[in-house]
Amino acid sequence: MAIKDIGSFQQTLGNADAKGWSRKVDNDMSSGFDIKSPGLEGTSETGQSFGEFLQESISKVNSLQQEANVSMEKLASGESQNLHETLLAVEKAEISFKMMNQIRTKVLDAYREIMKMQI
Repeated sequence: MAIKDIGSFQQTLGNADAKGWSRKVDNDMSSGFDIKSPGLEGTSETGQSFGEFLQESISKVNSLQQEANVSMEKLASGESQNLHETLLAVEKAEISFKMMNQIRTKVLDAYREIMKMQI
């Protein structure tokens, strides 16, 4: 299934019940283990699950993409003459999208590795 926009990605997450799955994993992990590593301290204090964090990050990337589109439209219509701000917005959106894509690849690789494990 190809994901073409943020709506289809959120629909895919909804179909996979990412929130429920991540909460179940969070609950299973917290009940069986003492998770107190430096990298995980911030997530436990906010009570934010991995699925919620993922959706928030995707919406931030989407908003950067929209800001870049608005900036390009303003430049093309002559509303704005500031080329530097437009280029900065486009580069910011591009970098955030590339990073999100790399994270997606890493998460999928980790999922495949977990599925290969024998219990």
